[in-house]
Amino acid sequence: MTLADLPLGPLERAFVASLQRLEPEASEPVLLAAALCCEALASGDVCLPLERVAGKRPWLGHDFSPPPLSTWRAQLEASSLIGAPDEYAPLTLVGNRLYLARYQAYEQQLAEQLLARAVDVPEVDEAQLSESLARLFAFNQQSPDWQRLAAAQAVRRRLAVISGGPGTGKTTTVVRLLAALLEQPGGERLAIGLAAPTGKAAARMAEAIRSAKADLPVRDAVKAALPDEARTLHRLLGSRGDSPKVRHDATNPLPLDVLVVDEASMVDLALMAKLVAALPPKARLILLGDKDQLAAVEAGAVFAELCEGRGFDAQAATELQRLTGQRVPVEVPRSRLGDAVVLLTHSHRFAGDSGIGELARRINGGDAKGCVSLLQESRADLVWNAVPSPTALIERLEQGYAPYLQAARLGDPAAAFAAFNDFRALTAQREGAFGVTGINEALEARLKRRLGVAVRERWYPGRAVMVRQNDYALGLFNGDIGLCLKTAQGLRVYFEGDDGFRGFAPARLPSHDSAFAMTVHKSQGSEFSEVLLALPEQPSPLLTRALFYTGITRAKRKVEIWALPPRLQEAVVTRAERAAGLAERLTCTAAQEGRVQAGVASEPADQLSLF
Repeated sequence: MTLADLPLGPLERAFVASLQRLEPEASEPVLLAAALCCEALASGDVCLPLERVAGKRPWLGHDFSPPPLSTWRAQLEASSLIGAPDEYAPLTLVGNRLYLARYQAYEQQLAEQLLARAVDVPEVDEAQLSESLARLFAFNQQSPDWQRLAAAQAVRRRLAVISGGPGTGKTTTVVRLLAALLEQPGGERLAIGLAAPTGKAAARMAEAIRSAKADLPVRDAVKAALPDEARTLHRLLGSRGDSPKVRHDATNPLPLDVLVVDEASMVDLALMAKLVAALPPKARLILLGDKDQLAAVEAGAVFAELCEGRGFDAQAATELQRLTGQRVPVEVPRSRLGDAVVLLTHSHRFAGDSGIGELARRINGGDAKGCVSLLQESRADLVWNAVPSPTALIERLEQGYAPYLQAARLGDPAAAFAAFNDFRALTAQREGAFGVTGINEALEARLKRRLGVAVRERWYPGRAVMVRQNDYALGLFNGDIGLCLKTAQGLRVYFEGDDGFRGFAPARLPSHDSAFAMTVHKSQGSEFSEVLLALPEQPSPLLTRALFYTGITRAKRKVEIWALPPRLQEAVVTRAERAAGLAERLTCTAAQEGRVQAGVASEPADQLSLF
């Protein structure tokens, strides 16, 4: 069997063909590695770990196997198609990791710039900071108060990574740490930016900060200086259509002194590298997210990698106790980012006896038996249907959406959105009877029959849709939810906005899908009173711990899980590990530790301009 006989996709075959034009004598093992590297990137991996497939027999069920690792590496190193990190070649080999050259450059540049930012400590009036923190976080009684500690580190560092699950107070923390920054000498001159990966997340972030301003124990001038507008990262950087280049980069940096990025777990490697490169070296970068949530759709799990190896050494713990009065557990960090990473642990949403909170902990701990046991306890906020059927699911969803459909008939956008956000169906995948497409089609057919709407009619009162692409002219963004209501002017699709609700004629909407059911990926950053999570009947690579955790924690009051026991257990025990080298680049070694203490970092990689 030859490479031509393997089940490679059209993109991989086109890539191999281009490499063969560059090096007609390239061997099949080299071309195979290149094709697999391209395929890995499409699956969310940043690189191809050669040991994952080297010497496997049989491989992918075919009478073919890649060479043993040592042989394969020697063949790759001898090829002009593969280079070292500082060489000009289509692919880059780093140890046993094979990268497309651009992604190796992204990863190398990001690691170097984050490390340089982490060791560059700004001047801080510690007496003022101590007073600000005591006043701004006086309401917290937890010990240690991780919100206060996170705020202290964000003011004292140019890089802060703050991770926390739902209800741990990330927004509360960031608005108060920004107030503490503004109270520093010269703080009134700071240019502060807010951003998020999606338009929906940016809008929620801005709304949350506007709401939090009112209760701040600060001067009116400080409240006025707090930002209340947020942009998507693509709009912030000035994306240029399909080009990988952006308007703002190291040569044309963003005009900001502080940048806060919410939902940072959704940011892929390429976008994060461009963002950090575009930020002035002396600016503060504050990343907020949940390390346990689903990673970005594109390649990389940057936020989770940044959170690895976190800890406070004895010196950092002593300094923080002096500033905040909080006793901090001492744990020598394994990452050179060190104490720049803070984990918020106390959930204000889920009480100590919360079934959802306990289920989330057991999922993250990989305790499949414990999850099953908990779901069998008949907790008030947990329901498990272990024998789901498509017909019963559609009947249950019709019942769940009944209050919304009743509100939608009245034509009041506020009442309709309130009812719609009370209940939401989430799925792991798009296809199948338990997927987004199957559920939406079956439910809509049922609703149309009830309403007497023709089968071919797309629009009817109560239809819920999700926008699939950004339309800056209309102010609608990928992921925005719209509800179709009957008005005196006919059917209008309403969207929530900063200044109330905006109605559009259905024909004006950008590309969209029905949205009674949505994927867990699309639900990230959202929260609903009740959630019904439907897992597929058949095994799926999408069933992972991160997906299961993200899905159930979208619920504030109750979660209902429709899943066969084997699928539920598979979701708990399967970790979605993406191949990448960022965490390793940030890991401490004896030699690296000395360089970090001395504030030494190599020059940023310039390969991004080469490919």
